[in-house]
Amino acid sequence: MTDIEVVEGDDYQAAKPSRPLEITFAVVALAVSAGYLALGTQIPLRREAAAGQIDARFWPMLLGVSAIVVAVLLLVVALTRPAPTREDVERIQPGGILRIVATLVIVIAFVGLWSLGSIILFGYRIELFPIAAGLLMIALMLLYGHRRWLSLVIYSVSVTAFVYVVFGMLLRIPL
Repeated sequence: MTDIEVVEGDDYQAAKPSRPLEITFAVVALAVSAGYLALGTQIPLRREAAAGQIDARFWPMLLGVSAIVVAVLLLVVALTRPAPTREDVERIQPGGILRIVATLVIVIAFVGLWSLGSIILFGYRIELFPIAAGLLMIALMLLYGHRRWLSLVIYSVSVTAFVYVVFGMLLRIPL
């Protein structure tokens, strides 16, 4: 049996090439990148950096500008070249759209909980970011099929602690 016969007998169906999809993706990437850059310029600074120093806005602005450049390049490629083949991309699987919607709901809930900042409970001020970030990690890992509870806890706590220590404590970016 040759390779051609194996491929023909396979039930694999690749996604079809789609120029409108490529253009839509590039436009959405450009809009998200522009929004990210706009938000990056509004990061509150506790102290302005001296000339030649890096402050909390530097990396978000650098990433935002880089993302805009890449999105513009994607848009130019999508408009000037034919749509690439998508033989390596499978068609949408059953439950795939439901997972995307559930992911969006989880992320929106995370942003909503995080935007509260902190709460006062029994006379103690409780920062919500570590709690929200840990719950976000656990919820997304469960949604995408991870089931071992020990690694769920260890991974969620370690990633949340890392982000909180680096950004909240060392860089002093308000979370």
